[in-house]
Amino acid sequence: MRRVALGVYPIFLLLSLLAQDRPISGRGEQRIEREVRHELVMLPYLNVFDNLEYKVQGSTVILFGQVTRPTLKSDAGNVVKIIEGVEKIVNNIEVLPPSAMDDRIRRSVFHAVYGHPGLDRYALQAVPPIHIIVKNGNVTLEGVVASEADKNLAGLRANGVSGVFSVTNNLRAEK
Repeated sequence: MRRVALGVYPIFLLLSLLAQDRPISGRGEQRIEREVRHELVMLPYLNVFDNLEYKVQGSTVILFGQVTRPTLKSDAGNVVKIIEGVEKIVNNIEVLPPSAMDDRIRRSVFHAVYGHPGLDRYALQAVPPIHIIVKNGNVTLEGVVASEADKNLAGLRANGVSGVFSVTNNLRAEK
């Protein structure tokens, strides 16, 4: 019995090594993309002042974006690491520097954008689609809105906040 078990072990080892070298199919990448998105959206401390993005290349997941908490960067890497089929993670997420001025600007831009009639409907969603990234007084809007008019309105509202040096409007319109 012992001889059979030892004889079978190299076969299992060879099969597992061959399975690791197989490229992931398009379906496998799509499944990984869905699971990565789900895991990132479910992070408990993710909010509108953070922007997490990712790219799936085979069994490698590349994370990028900006977060206000260092723990959110490591949490994102940790939840993606346990997804079946993910073998490598490149965590390029930038942790924004702590700043009382940036915190004030974040709150003010949030109220200017989400408090405006016409844009206030976006605040009601489980994951608000307009992300407000502030670094050293410079604001970047990321996410998806329903129309080009909403994109422009959000940019104008953010630009009108006192203390903002510049606004980069990277919002994408669905239509």
